[in-house]
Amino acid sequence: MTQAAHHGPLSVLNALNTDGHDHPRENTFAVVTVVLGAIAALTTLAPGLHLVSSWVGIVGIAMGGYGQLVSVTTAERFLLIIGFGASAVGLALGIAHGGPFGGLLG
Repeated sequence: MTQAAHHGPLSVLNALNTDGHDHPRENTFAVVTVVLGAIAALTTLAPGLHLVSSWVGIVGIAMGGYGQLVSVTTAERFLLIIGFGASAVGLALGIAHGGPFGGLLG
């Protein structure tokens, strides 16, 4: 006999817990990586913000990489890859606009 699926209140974090268990640490890594990736990618639109886009991109790549190691569900991994890619784009364009040190080294 089939049983009705019990879902809690609809939220982004519940959508990430596709296995039915709570993963607060893993969900935090996924959401923070997406936010950092968005900041890194959007700050590349202003070349004067290359310090922000470079450093936020570096932190986003580090968090995305560690998040991939500890992620449990496919939904978490999906968000991590989106944030990881956006962070990499932000880092690359930040480096192209002046780098993480703003021309202080070299």
